[in-house]
Amino acid sequence: MHSVAPLQPFEALDACHVQIARHLAALHDLLDHFDDIQNDPVCRQQVANIEAFFSGVSRAHHAEEERSVFPTLLTSESAELVHAVRTLQQDHGWIEQNWLELAPMLRGIARDEDWPDLEQLRHYVEVFVTLCHDHITLEEALIYPEAKSRIGEELARRKARAG
Repeated sequence: MHSVAPLQPFEALDACHVQIARHLAALHDLLDHFDDIQNDPVCRQQVANIEAFFSGVSRAHHAEEERSVFPTLLTSESAELVHAVRTLQQDHGWIEQNWLELAPMLRGIARDEDWPDLEQLRHYVEVFVTLCHDHITLEEALIYPEAKSRIGEELARRKARAG
């Protein structure tokens, strides 16, 4: 039973990746219906939900990765692994920077107050979506499996010492 508990945070992190992907798809899809949003309070509410998710849950997700996943991996003897973690840390900064430009546009749309230039909005959305997808791909392909493996090894060592 003890071996499952430390992996539970990864279940939450993995579930958040699913939510991020869903919100990214919805955000990207909204660009195709940009003209309809002005006349559709349901679409504007969807924009508000997307903005709230990325301003809250997604930022907390990145903070949790910085706190609980990355530090141990940065002590690795593998230069490739350390480089990947440093890349992800840099990604967090770029994602945040892009979000700081995009979020006010989405809030304005959601409130039906400020309608940004479609090309500018499209640019920020496409950059944000690409950054997030690339980031998640690296995490899921290398970082999360390595972190889970290290946790499993540590649990085995503890069990052997206790046993």
